[in-house]
Amino acid sequence: MALPAMYRRMRVAKLSTQFRDAVEIVTQPMPTPGPGELLVRNRYIGINASDVNYTAGRYNPGTAPPFNIGFEAVGQVVRTGGSDCGDIKEGDAIAIMYDGSFSEYNVVPARRTFRLPRLDAGYVPLLVSALTAAISLEELGDLAPGKTVLVTAAAGGTGQFAVQVAKAAGCKVLGTCSTDEKVRFLRELGCDHAINYKTEDLKKVLRDEYPAGVDCIYESVGGDTFDTCVKSLATHGNLIIIGFITGYENDLGFPMGRYAGMPPMLLRRSASVRGFFLFHHTKKWKSHFLQLASLYEQGKLKSLVDDGSQSGRAPFRGIDSIPDAVEYLYSKQSQGKVVVDLWKDEPSAGTRSRL
Repeated sequence: MALPAMYRRMRVAKLSTQFRDAVEIVTQPMPTPGPGELLVRNRYIGINASDVNYTAGRYNPGTAPPFNIGFEAVGQVVRTGGSDCGDIKEGDAIAIMYDGSFSEYNVVPARRTFRLPRLDAGYVPLLVSALTAAISLEELGDLAPGKTVLVTAAAGGTGQFAVQVAKAAGCKVLGTCSTDEKVRFLRELGCDHAINYKTEDLKKVLRDEYPAGVDCIYESVGGDTFDTCVKSLATHGNLIIIGFITGYENDLGFPMGRYAGMPPMLLRRSASVRGFFLFHHTKKWKSHFLQLASLYEQGKLKSLVDDGSQSGRAPFRGIDSIPDAVEYLYSKQSQGKVVVDLWKDEPSAGTRSRL
């Protein structure tokens, strides 16, 4: 396969919570993979709320720009670094979880990739988003048939999987979202009670309809939603913090001072609040991804991809559209995982992941 001499990569040029202001696109010489490495032409890249944390320097404090950005991709192997790459060969489709995926090409360790049967955007949500849901709920959720589970931002990239994982465990699942269309989507996923917080008071719904509290809460919003969730925990309940998106685009982060009443609340109910960060659980990635991919292949796991076109926008195509995709995610219009197709000038390969 003939390769261009140069390629384009996005990187963080200055620290800022405003993604568009923080990044730049540079042109670099095409790299050569070394032993045990693969040169991959990235096709589909995933957009995460925490991309803004990365541009703000919160994940790598003390590291000065410029540095690469992007957590995940699905692409095609175009060069291998020799026998240390196992049975992976040129032309194979693979999934990548490796820093720097906002790039047209990447050199990555073969051991950090997952071989796929085809190029399909539906595999992207199975990486950061689905792995976060599956591993965190397995380790911290204490799920069991008959328990109640609340998922905030349930129609988002990771929320869609938290709903399905909890439902598969036999739980009664509640999910919050911001539109009636997302309510319908959550019902299609199997959510027992979808709550549109724009038209319903979440605090009142939980107090009136679940007076004994909720057994497990999968929380990614922060702010007032976090307050409401802590106060809605059942005796022996647990809350898993996987994010706090309301604080990402400002410099406040997660102001704990407002939660001064949390310790006595947890004490009275023997409840707990735990944080979960996916990159502390790398040893579980492969087994969980293979299981998720198998369920997806069998049609037992739904993986919704949002390329922006459902909102009336043009689909996100090419590396230049990444800032648009990040802003779209923060607009609260997105449904499922926001994905960019980097192969701008080629026909879409399609995806089986839409509902």
